[in-house]
Amino acid sequence: MKDRAVLILADGTTLFGKSAGIKSTSVGELCFNTGMTGYQEIFTDPSYYGQIMVTTNAHIGNYGYSDIEIESDSIKIAALVCKDFNFHNSRYASLGDLQSYFKKEKIVCIYDIDTRALVRHIRDKGAMNAIISSDNLNIDHLQNQLKEVPDMEGLELSSFVSTDKAYTLGDENSKYRVAVLDFGIKKSILKCLIDRGTFVKVFPMTASLDEISSFEPTGIFLSNGPGDPSVMSSVISMIREILTSSIPVFGICLGHQLMALAGGLKTFKMHTGHRGINHPIINLKTNKCEVTSQNHGFSIDENSLLKNKNIEITHRNLNDNSIEGIRFLDRRCFSVQYHPESSPGPHDSRYLFDNFVDNMDFYINEIHV
Repeated sequence: MKDRAVLILADGTTLFGKSAGIKSTSVGELCFNTGMTGYQEIFTDPSYYGQIMVTTNAHIGNYGYSDIEIESDSIKIAALVCKDFNFHNSRYASLGDLQSYFKKEKIVCIYDIDTRALVRHIRDKGAMNAIISSDNLNIDHLQNQLKEVPDMEGLELSSFVSTDKAYTLGDENSKYRVAVLDFGIKKSILKCLIDRGTFVKVFPMTASLDEISSFEPTGIFLSNGPGDPSVMSSVISMIREILTSSIPVFGICLGHQLMALAGGLKTFKMHTGHRGINHPIINLKTNKCEVTSQNHGFSIDENSLLKNKNIEITHRNLNDNSIEGIRFLDRRCFSVQYHPESSPGPHDSRYLFDNFVDNMDFYINEIHV
């Protein structure tokens, strides 16, 4: 019989299952992802730092793991909850099974959980903190430990996943010089930029505007990342300064929220958030639907847009009508809430990287020269 494990939610809900990964205890905000594939990219996405992931797809681990399907240097989720955990895999190209991977990365997992019922509970009650333990089944002790875990709202987490020092990628002779502010960037985003012939310098989130300006960028990219954007006051102030210049800016996910805050808008914590690889949005300019990859628990407060005549909504979510994209009317700055690099997911929205390059062309040819 497999070792037992327990999952306790902040509202007292307690579920028992079986243990995979290492024998330990882990805490974080419980969230769920509806993607049918791409579990390794999800596990290594820095935007999930501090969160316990519930996968709605029943079988996890069936194709093992591979170094070519990682989005950062390590697994970033706090722990995993799933229905069927596969201790073996059937892909010849894998480097090993998920159990070995989790042990190497020191990740806790509980499986044989009714994830359908759990997701229905989260959708009803909202995202909340939880604790998983496979080395301690003392419920009272674990509940007391869970009470000490801070809520996601008000947490700054990007500093835990941002790069420690700047580094460069791509063609250093390129006319497109992109300064990337790293709040927890995914490797596939950098690849999308490099594939378009750019020279990229990735800066820590603590970088100063002088440091960024010394790179002489033709565009600035604001990356995805974890945590509550509204508490990142120093970053918001710097982005506000960036927005006063004529340089093009492109933001994704957390970068989108930070750009909105710098533009005078507000954000709020969503009931459950959007996490999956088949979320439909509508492009309000083309009136076309795009199927997108999403991962966020915060969004722009639409009421804060009512008095702001300089920012328009460019994309909306077709499930709940929430704001999925904005642009500034007086400068070439835009952002989207979803992930156009889509790793995993469809590539419907990768044109946004081309739009960013077009904006840099305009800056180089019409303004910078």
